[in-house]
Amino acid sequence: MRFSVDPWDPSYGTSDEGERGESTADVEAGVEVAAERWRPIGIDRSVVAPPAVLFVDGVRRVDAQVWVDDGADGAAPGLCASYAAGVVCCCDNEGGHMVESIVRHGVFTTAVDAEDIATPAGRYAAHVTAARPDIAPMQLLSLALQRDLAESELVAAGRARERAEDLLVVDGPLHGREKLPRTIGFIKTHRSEYLQPPLRTVVGQLAAGERTPVFRIAGSWERYSWYLRLPCPPGSPWAGVVRIECSADLPVEGAILLASVSQATLPRFASTAYKDSRAPQNLYPIGGLERELRRRLGDQRLCYRGLRRAATSY
Repeated sequence: MRFSVDPWDPSYGTSDEGERGESTADVEAGVEVAAERWRPIGIDRSVVAPPAVLFVDGVRRVDAQVWVDDGADGAAPGLCASYAAGVVCCCDNEGGHMVESIVRHGVFTTAVDAEDIATPAGRYAAHVTAARPDIAPMQLLSLALQRDLAESELVAAGRARERAEDLLVVDGPLHGREKLPRTIGFIKTHRSEYLQPPLRTVVGQLAAGERTPVFRIAGSWERYSWYLRLPCPPGSPWAGVVRIECSADLPVEGAILLASVSQATLPRFASTAYKDSRAPQNLYPIGGLERELRRRLGDQRLCYRGLRRAATSY
């Protein structure tokens, strides 16, 4: 029996996770070339990587689940979380270095009278979310936490930009950050199947550094997108493949240029399996940024003990 092993650590799901589920979004395949002429597109040697590449990412951690007194309604559920966003800049002849970071602590709850919680490990700012009958309480609070984390990433990215010729790489979908200039979203795993079978075959034919033509995705929000294969050992048809997206507000020529810039820029940051269990999709700057941000969250045990102590003083 012949088989191949995806280097992606299965504890993170799979790099091809959910790709069998067909997306309900409308896809316009003929943005760059007609659908019947789709083929892998090689690197355009006339396009050079920008002198500064910024990578933005965020991390989150739930320190404790709590119940918050909600007056006559009894107790409302809450999540006490620590989260951080940051930006790493990789510049010519300078290597990578963190240029911005934001660390926050919050208590997310549906209790309308919620207040900040002060602990030795930090102050957990109150974030009140209206209860919804169609969403489970903890899922609702997790979504609220994710929204605030995304807002932190947006603030950090805005503070970090100094050069007009930089490229900003957002780890994850670009949704909510489409207005940032010279920005692409970097999606490591594939939960939706956007391309029909004839076009999907082109993805499996990509060599390292090659990409598919640009296509447009329409639905709850619109964006341009393309698939790119990062350098990696031979394996499954989708090994090392990432999906990249940019704002649909750009002219078609601008989206195609960003696609070419991504080819000239991202492969050199691809990780290797012996250093990262999510190689090659977990780019080195993003992996390093995640580790540093988690360190800045502080010790979870101390945060938990601080919350327990604060609970006895109210």
